[in-house]
Amino acid sequence: QVQLVESGGGSVQAGGSLRLSCTASGLTFAAYAMGWFRQAPGKEREGVALIDSGGRTYYADSVKGRFTISRDYAKNTLYLQMNSLKPEDTATYYCAVDRASYPTIATMTPDYWGQGTQVTVSS
Repeated sequence: QVQLVESGGGSVQAGGSLRLSCTASGLTFAAYAMGWFRQAPGKEREGVALIDSGGRTYYADSVKGRFTISRDYAKNTLYLQMNSLKPEDTATYYCAVDRASYPTIATMTPDYWGQGTQVTVSS
């Protein structure tokens, strides 16, 4: 019954910025860890960023310093601010929920997934 609805994907030029949003329903928003994964064609899905139920954040090395994950508790919404985008960031991005509450970027095992939103970065 948990639903995650993503928005904000699109096509941008290299060096540009984009903000992804994920609105959650059917769960107690503040009680769970939430994160973003991405998958490019022919590649495995990889964890990008995580914010646990206490507000601690984790990032993949490839996006540190460029991406920022945040939560708006009043709006039940998760965000991913993406700056200085590179062509290698091109992928389908997925919002996810982990009921463990305090995973790390390495141990994050999502229980619920959004439908995905496409991000394309051109040079």
